[in-house]
Amino acid sequence: MPEAEGQDQAAVEARRDADEARLAEAGAKWRARSRRVQLYRRLLPILIVVLAGGAFTWTVFRTVISGVERKAAQSREVRLDNPMFHGQDAQGRSFLIGAAGAVRDPNTGHFRLNGPVLRLNLGGRKVTQMTADAGIYDEVKRSVTIGPNVKITDGGSGFTLTTPEAVVDTATGVVTGNKGVQGQGPLGTISASSYAIYDQGERVTFNGAGENKVRGTLMPARSAG
Repeated sequence: MPEAEGQDQAAVEARRDADEARLAEAGAKWRARSRRVQLYRRLLPILIVVLAGGAFTWTVFRTVISGVERKAAQSREVRLDNPMFHGQDAQGRSFLIGAAGAVRDPNTGHFRLNGPVLRLNLGGRKVTQMTADAGIYDEVKRSVTIGPNVKITDGGSGFTLTTPEAVVDTATGVVTGNKGVQGQGPLGTISASSYAIYDQGERVTFNGAGENKVRGTLMPARSAG
């Protein structure tokens, strides 16, 4: 019996040691987890501040860089007040491109025109004049695109055209537009979807597309007396 009691006592002590080991292990894990939680609590506000500061710094950096790039592009632009561009078409007829102001784009070489005025067939029997709010002059391709609020007047016939856009080929003197046109003169009125002016105002053609047909009204000439 004493031997059996000794074995039971040993078993109880073994279980107690095992329980204490488990408790010690669980306590160690809990303390380690608690230390990590405390560390995270300290680091999290710092991390938030760092991320917010980084985002703010990047925003400020991009704003500054964009401003520098914009100023650099503007510094390369060539600005002209009341410029005058003179030239001749393939047949030697003169033309003049004027504007209230012009800016040369350093990237494309194009001139952005403010308040352009174009005069064709200078020195000829009649002069065709075009005005608009704005325009682009491509000196290399020898073309001028003006608009909106384009007004074309013909000094010889007294006819006036209004259109949203006009494209002038300064090499040939041909003026075209396909955004609609309205015309009015001594002989009547006309409307069309597109137009073309040839020979620097000597000949004008009108075209319609789909439902936008060419429409006109003729006014009979009044006899004198």
